[in-house]
Amino acid sequence: MKEMREKFWVQLFIIYTRFLLGGGFVFASIIKIKGKRFTTESQEDAEFGTVGHFFETMYQTGEYWQFLGWAQLISGFLLMTQKFSKLGAVINLAIILNVFVITISMDFNNTHIITFFMLLANLGLILWHWGELRILFNLPYVPPTPNLEESKPVWIYTGFTLFLFTAGYRIYTDFYDPIFWFLSCFAIVIVSFLWRILLSNNK
Repeated sequence: MKEMREKFWVQLFIIYTRFLLGGGFVFASIIKIKGKRFTTESQEDAEFGTVGHFFETMYQTGEYWQFLGWAQLISGFLLMTQKFSKLGAVINLAIILNVFVITISMDFNNTHIITFFMLLANLGLILWHWGELRILFNLPYVPPTPNLEESKPVWIYTGFTLFLFTAGYRIYTDFYDPIFWFLSCFAIVIVSFLWRILLSNNK
């Protein structure tokens, strides 16, 4: 594990995994915080036990619906900052595990496949920080590898940029274009990667 942590491309994969998971949660959180439904139409007449009925019930709780949004927003933000990603991974694990269990408990079509890979990715982040997190289980603390790529300012700035863009876009409009959002975020991470390589070559 120590050798893997020192490899640049492995570190970069972890950073981008945080961006992807965190960005997805921030993207999904704003609509809840705004106190609005996932869908544009009411599901009040949805059959009992269906997905539509499930989401309508959560929406009708009001404060709980918004609480879920804030929990997703905070965990997503912490992941994207890189600096507080360990805390974000721990909080996010509880949320995504809950989401995964929901998707396998009800007829969400193939959504459980997506949530399974999100859960797997989050478990990977927990494993990445296991040396530091194991103290929670009364196991000896293992200090983090020094000078990890995630500590570079470029990735911290990128995380804040992605967070502000995603949150701002979802605050601005309820009728989002997921392709536009994804391509915009992809462009941001590509620019940050080129910036990082340029800085490395100039040393």
